[in-house]
Amino acid sequence: MRRHDKRNNPRSAHVRHILVPDKPSARKIIDEISAAKNPLKTFKKLAKRFSTCPSGSKKGDLGEFVEGQMVKQFEDAVWQSDVDVMPTKFIKTQFGYHIIWVHSKSE
Repeated sequence: MRRHDKRNNPRSAHVRHILVPDKPSARKIIDEISAAKNPLKTFKKLAKRFSTCPSGSKKGDLGEFVEGQMVKQFEDAVWQSDVDVMPTKFIKTQFGYHIIWVHSKSE
């Protein structure tokens, strides 16, 4: 197995996220997404309504980023997540609690 060369070919991903200040809010959002008939549509709606990140105005869309641009906990969660799969958990960083939807990633 080849080792990933971070200097010449960094991994990248396109993600959306919802950032909230507390665990109960994150849990409530996860539950609402899980119960939705169209989880991605609901995710976008909830991002616009509840996210404290400026990306909330873009329905949580952070666009594409390369490895090293985000905080470690966030990136670790992205690399461990499946693509276009409804999120079932959230992560905590120094910014708050994130619910992450991964649209694509290159490794």
